[in-house]
Amino acid sequence: MAEHGIHTIDTGFVRPRFDAAYLVVENGRGAFIDCGTNFAVPRMLDALGDAGITPADVDWLILTHVHLDHAGGAGELIAQLPNAKLVVHPRGARHMIDPSVLWAGASAVYGEAVMEQTYGRLRPIPAERVIEAADGHVVDLGGRPLSCIDTPGHAKHHLTVYDERANVCFTGDVFGLSYRDFDTAHGPFILPTTSPVQFDPEALHASIERLIALRPEAMYLTHYGRVEAVERLATDLHTQIDAMVALARAAHGQPDRHAVLMESLTDLYATRAEAHGWNFGRSTLRQLLEMDIELNAQGLEVWLDR
Repeated sequence: MAEHGIHTIDTGFVRPRFDAAYLVVENGRGAFIDCGTNFAVPRMLDALGDAGITPADVDWLILTHVHLDHAGGAGELIAQLPNAKLVVHPRGARHMIDPSVLWAGASAVYGEAVMEQTYGRLRPIPAERVIEAADGHVVDLGGRPLSCIDTPGHAKHHLTVYDERANVCFTGDVFGLSYRDFDTAHGPFILPTTSPVQFDPEALHASIERLIALRPEAMYLTHYGRVEAVERLATDLHTQIDAMVALARAAHGQPDRHAVLMESLTDLYATRAEAHGWNFGRSTLRQLLEMDIELNAQGLEVWLDR
């Protein structure tokens, strides 16, 4: 039995337990929160059967933000849900209605072939099925309120979903990354995500504090799953945001800035993981966090240059 009707779906992106989406069920009605890539759509639909509802019973697909590991499959999924509306931050809505700019920007970085292989083609969503969720917007899921909170810092188009009934937040990327591979007797290990192109440390600090002020019982992260001890994790995030900014400033102006930052971020996370009781070594950590360290370094560099 899913607690409070909340089902965790592994989207299959990159590796097991790396990228999650969620299905919330109330009074026979469903809301997806994030959806992974096109390749996750069969898993999303399978989750409906497991929860005892059908595609016609889904009223909402809520996106925390439009980065493709969270939203790439939105168009394909909405096409399979006859009654669902898409709920998205006002800054992200146009990219769901016309994903050409989103696709072009990502393709410029990764190349068309990699994009198609990794995410699949982005399918536009009819404008009449898209709802812009400004700060404070409330989604009604079968009488259960899901509140949308504007939480910039990772991206300007980021929202967090607060489920008052369960007293939990669905945080996308604003409350960092916590992979179950790093759990120890001390609980979950967490680190911020500063991926390009809109990292803003002051905004990120403020967003984390805004969520903590709700006194939630747990956070549901896209990467990955439910975590508790939220006040301790928030403190860890604040400490690391400041440390990462300091490392970025120290690397600025060096000819091999990116390489320097990659190494210093790896050192930061490895030292903290060891102190957390995780004893698998720096090279294993680098392997597990390789994509995240690369994106964090890029995001910090874009912030420095801005």
